[in-house]
Amino acid sequence: MAMTHTKMRPIREIISLEEAMAILDSSIEPISRTEVITLDDSDERVLATRVVATTDVPPFNRAAMDGFAVIADDTFHASQETPVILKCVETVHTGSVPTKSVSHGECIEIATGAPMPVGADAVVMVEATASDLDSSISVFLSAYSGQHVGRRGADITSGQLVLESGSHLTPSRIGSIAALGLAEIEAFARPQVAILSTGNEIIEPGNPLGLGQIYDINRFTLSAVIAKHGGVAINYPTAADTLVSLEAVVDTCLDKDLIVFSGGSSVGERDLTLDVLERKGEVLFHGIAIKPGKPTLFGRIGRIPVLGMPGYPTS
Repeated sequence: MAMTHTKMRPIREIISLEEAMAILDSSIEPISRTEVITLDDSDERVLATRVVATTDVPPFNRAAMDGFAVIADDTFHASQETPVILKCVETVHTGSVPTKSVSHGECIEIATGAPMPVGADAVVMVEATASDLDSSISVFLSAYSGQHVGRRGADITSGQLVLESGSHLTPSRIGSIAALGLAEIEAFARPQVAILSTGNEIIEPGNPLGLGQIYDINRFTLSAVIAKHGGVAINYPTAADTLVSLEAVVDTCLDKDLIVFSGGSSVGERDLTLDVLERKGEVLFHGIAIKPGKPTLFGRIGRIPVLGMPGYPTS
């Protein structure tokens, strides 16, 4: 009996990983689509507009310590041996505002974050004071003007450019947007990535394996990688190893930002990703000097980048 030989198609040209990365970089265009999202959904997104402050942060002078708002000059020379006695005329909690001003010889008890009363220019920490029953406060430490006071606009001033368009939104940057009172922002849309698993032997996990079959590992691995790097993975049904089947499924995902083939990029007779890409677009490279992953394929269909990844999971 004569043996049937598999038709192998050697990779035309192997390039370095650095060359492949340069081709990829020069072939990718930034996404211009934008969408309005809430701050709750903004982590790791990319800002699509400039953020300019329309208010000061903080919007008022506020106490930076629990203690007593005082006129600093009143506490000059205060010490443990010779405390300064001040009259407490009010208590101001966080979220409330003073109703009285501070005159010489007076103070106002104040909580961290509460607005500073008119007349006071410093806060003495509560640890450096003692309270008497008649609302007299003994101050054992001299204060200087501005001590323990968070100045209006100390963090952000009105009119300041806070973030440029294109900024990657990290937790601290999201916090700076929240400080301005913004509940929503405009962000660039996440790239939509079509994942096309190929192979007659591939079946969905959860089904019993038949002879010669394997579960689809790569679709789940690629989906997790894409999500981790800010993309949206869109999975399509596994395509059979025929040109008709592969071309049909490619036609359904030409509205996506990137197409990734899992399997079919090698040199076997049924590795048809190269044929599909040549028929519908252009091949920019096929073969990288890395192992595993040597048969990696890249090209474009119109303006859509297409990656052909070997079926071996670690590739």
